[in-house]
Amino acid sequence: MEACDLTVSPKAQSRLSPLHRLWGKVLIGAGILSAFGGGLLYGAAGAEDATVTPQLTFNYQLQGSVGKAMASLPAPDLAAIVFNLQPENDPFQAEAEFDDINQETFSEADYYCLPAPQGSSSANNVGQNLSTWGTKVNQSSQSQVSNWVANISAQLEAAQWPQVHERAQLARVPVVMYHDVLAEKEVFFDITPERLNADFRALKEKNLTPISLDQLVNHLRAGVPLPEKPVVLTFDDGYVGHYDYVYRLAKYYNYPVAFSIFTDKVDGKIVGRSTVDWKQVEEMAQDPLVTIVSHSVTHPRDLTDLSDSDLRYELEESKERLEKRLGIAIDYFTYPEGNHDERVVEATEAAGYTAALIMRNDSGKFAGESEDLLTIERFGESRFAEVIESAWGGPPLPGIKTALNFQAPVQRLDVEIDEIPMTLISGGQPRTIHADTRYPLTELVANSEAVAAVDGTFFSLEFLDSNTMIGPVMGQNTGEFIPGSEGDIYKLKNRPLVLMNPQDVKFLSFDPKKHNTLSGIQAEMPNVTDAFVGAGWLVRDQEPQSAPTFKNLFAYEEHRFRAFWGINLEGQPVVGATHAQIDSVGLGELLRKAGFQNAVMLDSGASTSLVYEGESLIGFESRTVPHAVVLVSQGDSCGFAD
Repeated sequence: MEACDLTVSPKAQSRLSPLHRLWGKVLIGAGILSAFGGGLLYGAAGAEDATVTPQLTFNYQLQGSVGKAMASLPAPDLAAIVFNLQPENDPFQAEAEFDDINQETFSEADYYCLPAPQGSSSANNVGQNLSTWGTKVNQSSQSQVSNWVANISAQLEAAQWPQVHERAQLARVPVVMYHDVLAEKEVFFDITPERLNADFRALKEKNLTPISLDQLVNHLRAGVPLPEKPVVLTFDDGYVGHYDYVYRLAKYYNYPVAFSIFTDKVDGKIVGRSTVDWKQVEEMAQDPLVTIVSHSVTHPRDLTDLSDSDLRYELEESKERLEKRLGIAIDYFTYPEGNHDERVVEATEAAGYTAALIMRNDSGKFAGESEDLLTIERFGESRFAEVIESAWGGPPLPGIKTALNFQAPVQRLDVEIDEIPMTLISGGQPRTIHADTRYPLTELVANSEAVAAVDGTFFSLEFLDSNTMIGPVMGQNTGEFIPGSEGDIYKLKNRPLVLMNPQDVKFLSFDPKKHNTLSGIQAEMPNVTDAFVGAGWLVRDQEPQSAPTFKNLFAYEEHRFRAFWGINLEGQPVVGATHAQIDSVGLGELLRKAGFQNAVMLDSGASTSLVYEGESLIGFESRTVPHAVVLVSQGDSCGFAD
């Protein structure tokens, strides 16, 4: 995205030095920028020295919620944003004084634009959420700023409550349901403290991230991605083991947990199993790690059997009693034994709950598969080990001008989008291998440092026992540039030319007259180490490509197994392949949903190959290939064998 039409004078830059004070009209916090309709600007500059073009149209829709956010954000830790907008009665401009501005000197390159988000019914929720999306905005961290903007934009395009956002439907967030925790099990759904500790330790060892119900609900509403492997931990019925064991372990591991409480039990009106007392509930409720959830008054076995008046009592009285006793808002409800129907759900909405949890006696589903926010799915604890292996926080969101990231670890993700299973392997540094002839992909990369690899671009069918390619190719393993055949390269006009070096990747439209020589590609990237022409763009600048863009590509409309590679919205390289047959246009749609900013189709059909840690991930014997796109872990030398 281009830098904004913004001028910053040397005087303004000087005043932004860490040694100077800034006096003037400022807006605090990156989140506040969502209030501007024509564009979003990050940075800091003196009001009299920084100017913004008139196309920046002020949007008053969010003034209430954003105004509240201004007061709650930790101003000293955020970038100061200064505009000379001069709208009448501008509610967002405020006088502020800073003794120290922890900023570097800025130039135009430090300012980036973001198209204005569309207004939505979720505007009132922006203010309360801004302060939870981050604590620091730093001009030196473009990815952090981009992520903040993306989250804000997502909030503004949230699904209409109580619907689940389409992006959240792609994620796999397990909500795990526990009941009593006691030294010796009494019924099958009890667990021991040792077992709970083992579960918590497994989450840590497998790098899962427990999240709060608030985070889950925001994710389901707005499609905001969650950590790589999220999980929600819930505990029903208010047993004393929740205080003695769960709460203690939650604090030790720093894991958010949710406790569903039915009030007559805590009041001592229902005698049976052990129970927490109000003092313990009050203590837990004050801890940021804990969410208290209403679980009715008396815990009737089936809310659907109750009269309308009794149903309202169970829903409303429990909420009111918890809020009065704890001094906090109770926004969530858990249906006793999971039983609900349309009437019960409507009554839950009428009682003022924003989300509700169910349970099933059969299998359960991931949260994104829930019918809506008032029927959030859960898994029983017996499926804990199974479901955490599949946890995925969802595709990244588009933000502002995301920088490439070759430092992330190489990670495998098996995902199903629109009933098409595929494997995505992201992270590391991208490279290519051009072999001396054709090999199975596992053999082609066996003597390299590649953690993952996918079959590369087209080879010539006229020379099946060679490494002859249709277009130009340059692999880092040899460093040799080989031009494409003069008779074939014109067939590749405007297909994606991919250029790489250790720090950068470029996607260009292939021009046979310019790009079939080493000097031609060096003119585009002087220190180029890798080059090839892909079959076609699947996703280009975050847009899936339509059928006409594939033009003369052979069998692009046919359903085949397909291989691809590209860059995701977090700036990471990704290689992947489908495990079901799909056409090219359909694949582009899926990869857009999976969070690609650019994706290129490679050689597909019988050549489809994908290798991870030396093992093939394709369920059939693939055709041998002479070319591969690989991912090398950060810090590894490429280590390609001759």
